Order: sequence, then structure tokens, then C-alpha cells
Amino acid sequence: MSTELFDLSGKIALVTGSTHGLGMAMAKGLGKAGATLIINGNSSQQKINDAVKHYEREGIKVFGCKFNVADESQVADAISKIQSEVGPIDILVNNAGIIKRTPLEEMEVADFKEVIDIDLVSPFIMSKHVVKTMMARKQGKIINICSMMSELGRNTVGAYAAAKGGLKMLTRNMATEWAKHNIQVNGIGPGYFATSQTAPIRVDGHPFNEFIVNRTPAAKWGDPDDLAGAAIFLSSKASDFVNGHVLYVDGGILATIGKPFNED
Repeated sequence: MSTELFDLSGKIALVTGSTHGLGMAMAKGLGKAGATLIINGNSSQQKINDAVKHYEREGIKVFGCKFNVADESQVADAISKIQSEVGPIDILVNNAGIIKRTPLEEMEVADFKEVIDIDLVSPFIMSKHVVKTMMARKQGKIINICSMMSELGRNTVGAYAAAKGGLKMLTRNMATEWAKHNIQVNGIGPGYFATSQTAPIRVDGHPFNEFIVNRTPAAKWGDPDDLAGAAIFLSSKASDFVNGHVLYVDGGILATIGKPFNED
């Protein structure tokens, strides 16, 4: 009974920004739980092809689809193609995102808008074009990848924090509007994870590495695979009465004010 609650066999899951990093970790978790994957990226077809091979080596049934999540015409075409060639989408994970680290007083308006478009507007576009089929079928799961910056500010990430804060509220409003159709809309807020992008600063003696280890009650960086369980839970029957919630997977950072350096 408990295993069946998390079984995604027969489900089709579309995960945006899933050719690498945390998106790949979450998508892989869904695939291992039985879902057929549609992976997405926009940088190159070769990167999509390489990622497909990676998933297939893990024994996961997967299809690749290159399109820009912030371009509504591309999204409409891609969703139509996916649903006609693979099947109706049961699970949508809006993971694609960017960050531009610039002090707000120095940031170009075009750069600010680009972050908002990809991190906030694209989940709206994606969900808008997927949810109609979910509504007709009276079932569906949408997961928006939020951030600790949905709750906190930090120097140089103003545009990102504005987008992720907005995404938290968009998640709640999607749940408000679509719950009556048996559609659950929730978010995941990752903390700091050990990825290839963070490798240069995850070394002893680096000030930011020491800050994260000291600031996190778990006293370590997260493993990308730690996100798989949260993604499976919010995609499965186990979360059928969970709606409008953001699940923070952060090792406890948001639970505490922190501690002084050198304090046990």
C-alpha cells in the first residue's frame, strides 16, 4: 500500500531545464519511480541528445524536446507535439531558470526582465498550456521550483528573488484556481546543493563554503539526489490533498536564525 502511493508507473512527466544539475536529479527520481520523462532544454540539440542517452543508461524511458519555455508560441507547439506523440502530461515540473548576480542599482532593465521572464513568466506559460488537458482529465500535478529566495533576500540577486517570491504566490494562486479540478500545484524550494556549478566554492577555506556549512543545521551542502524524494512525493498519490505548499529542501536553513562562527 505505501509503495503504491509513490508509484508513478504509467505517468508522463515533463521537466523543464532537465539536461543537467538539479533538474536532472529531480527528473531522474521521477523516472526511477516509473514515469515516462519528457526532458527539455534550449541551449542545443546535442545537449538534449546527450542527456537522453544519460537517462536511458539509467533504464528510464525518455524523450527530448528543445524549446524556449519563455516563448509562448514555441511552448504551444511543443506541448501539442508531446501530447500527440507521447501522451497527455500528468506531471509538469517548472524547473528552468536563470540568475544574474548584479547589484540592483547597477542592473540593466533588460537583464532584470529576462530573469523575470524565465523564472516567473515561463512557469505561467508552461502551466497555462498543460493545465487545460489536466482539467479535462480531472487530474494533474504541477511543481514550480521556487527557492530560499522565495523567502529571503541576498546581495546581488534582487531580480531572482523578485521572480522566486512571485513564483511562490503564483503557485498558491494556481492551487486556488485549479484544485477544484483535482489538480495539485505545489513548489519545491532547494537550498544550497553540491553541483558542478558550486564546485569551485565548495572547498575548505573558501568563505562561502564556510558560511553555508555554518549556516545550515545539517552542516553540509545538499546532494542533488536529496531532491528526488520531494519531487516524487509531490508528483504522486501521496500528495493528493497537498496544495499551494512550498516544500523547502534546505537542510534546515529557513528554520533557524543561524549561529555565530565557531559556536558548537
